[in-house]
Amino acid sequence: MKKFKFIVAASAFLFGLGQSSQSQDWPGLKRFHDDNIKLGEPAPGEKRVVFMGNSITDFWEKLSPEFFKNRPYIDRGYSGQTSPQMLLRFRADVIKLKPAVVLILAGTNDIAGNTGPSTLEMIEDNIISMAELAKANHIEPILCSVLPAAKFPWKPEVESIGKIIALNKMIKSYADKTGLIYVDYYSAMVDDHQGLKAEYSKDGVHPTAEGYKAMEPLAEAAIAKALSRK
Repeated sequence: MKKFKFIVAASAFLFGLGQSSQSQDWPGLKRFHDDNIKLGEPAPGEKRVVFMGNSITDFWEKLSPEFFKNRPYIDRGYSGQTSPQMLLRFRADVIKLKPAVVLILAGTNDIAGNTGPSTLEMIEDNIISMAELAKANHIEPILCSVLPAAKFPWKPEVESIGKIIALNKMIKSYADKTGLIYVDYYSAMVDDHQGLKAEYSKDGVHPTAEGYKAMEPLAEAAIAKALSRK
């Protein structure tokens, strides 16, 4: 009888946990669900490119729409997200769209601790997992540096400078070791104090339209290089 009660209690707990997780949609699978269905598969000859990331990617199309206009570029940035959330939605928001290339820009919110503490190795592992998933599905991954940030306005107590520099070294090292393309936004946008240049941002974290204009030639060069491998 005691064993039966334990099984019932455990089942109720697990069911409740599952229901709670679904209602919260922690990875954000619902946001692009309808858009992905409407998008459908690439047209014949279309070399689709997906931009996977957090708010820095999310705001890109909003602040620089001309960059995405008349190009097969799909913005799948989700404001506030960390790399484990991106990894969980990678199949739905990248693989199932059948792109030729994916740009992965992650790490800022992990360092800020948006979904709890994480080591640099944990962030690197999630980025590597996304890259490996892309390669396994014949998608060319482009790994992007984290943008400079001297301070996170929503988490001013977090030491960001050293962690961003260290994480970028780790991402570049992995890209060099595996032959993947690496985009160095950091060097193009950093100021003398290891923060984001004032002309490129209002809050020190998110690019303005001018900031995105500095990023776009670097992204386009990386995309062209990735497409040449297809």
